[in-house]
Amino acid sequence: MIKVLQVFTMMDRGGSESMIMNYYRNIDREKIQFDFLVHRKEKCDFDDEIKNLGGKIYKLSPINPIFPGKYYEELRLFFSTHNEYSIIHSHLNTFSCFPLKIAKEFNIPIRIAHAHIAIENIKFSDLKLSKESLTDTIKKLIKFRLKNQNRKNATHYFSCGDKAGKWLFGEDYKFYIMNNAIDTEKFVFNPVIRKENRQRMDLEDVFVIGHVGRLNPQKNHLFLIQVFANILEKYANSRLILVGEGPLHMKEKIADEITRLKIEDKVMLLGVRSDIPELLQVFDVFVFPSFYEGLPVTLIEAQAAGLKIFASDTITKEVCLTTNLEFLSIKQTPSFWASKIIKEIAYKRIGNKNQVVNGDYDIVSNSKKLQEFYLKEITS
Repeated sequence: MIKVLQVFTMMDRGGSESMIMNYYRNIDREKIQFDFLVHRKEKCDFDDEIKNLGGKIYKLSPINPIFPGKYYEELRLFFSTHNEYSIIHSHLNTFSCFPLKIAKEFNIPIRIAHAHIAIENIKFSDLKLSKESLTDTIKKLIKFRLKNQNRKNATHYFSCGDKAGKWLFGEDYKFYIMNNAIDTEKFVFNPVIRKENRQRMDLEDVFVIGHVGRLNPQKNHLFLIQVFANILEKYANSRLILVGEGPLHMKEKIADEITRLKIEDKVMLLGVRSDIPELLQVFDVFVFPSFYEGLPVTLIEAQAAGLKIFASDTITKEVCLTTNLEFLSIKQTPSFWASKIIKEIAYKRIGNKNQVVNGDYDIVSNSKKLQEFYLKEITS
């Protein structure tokens, strides 16, 4: 059996974490087993499932990119007592350079850096416009500085898509695209399930705008809330459902904006949920105005569920597998977005499973490809 060490910040229900769990559930675990190296001590959403699937979880301290010495010491101790790994697959984007550096010292033969995001150019004017905090901008600056380090320590380069790969590795590097594949059967549009869940949530005859994503500045929630407020002015029988968790300061910002607009009774903050397929049945439209992304798995899921989607044009067009996805500029006003969304209140919803499968985003075929890659590289 080949043991692969998957490296993440933490195994909560983020996009890349959900993606790797899709692969883990479907890969042949008699041939390949995943263990996880994470950088938060607290228990996370996928921990129990990982253990039930036979995986181990090792928890180290967070990486300090300015002073990584303590982290390097921890990682050297880890590898000195764990020589069972022939593959390390790091999903930390620019921070992958840190674990891969020590993996290289310990002669782990296959060292994979995986790109999951493409960050837009830093504009300090964003600070003046309160789009992000000084801390967020500094973090982005550090990530830009670390990009080149991954090339020194990785043996293989993976990406969720072309845009993210070129951002992290450069235009001239060859990288393997590992699709953010999903279990398409779970997301097939089902009018019966939709009706049952909308009744249970007291959302019958309500126009439901939905969003799934971590509560952080990248996702542009404040803009989304302003879009929704404009929708309410023209269509009062609407609700906004936000699914996701985040740091306290972001939750407070979002709550303050909802209060400022006096729409507290119209917004549902659901936190982290394990029933995303069922919630997508409830939504009428999916709105995703991120400042930047890699290739969001949530947009693949929403398309499979047959939802009409409005997403920012900063997101790679690779994610577009159906005619249901419309890109809008985040330079446009919230009222502009609202007018576009309102026009689709009466659209006819149908399932899009076949388009997603034909676009090569079904987990069954993709997990076989990843399995073949791991096996081939170890034996070559």
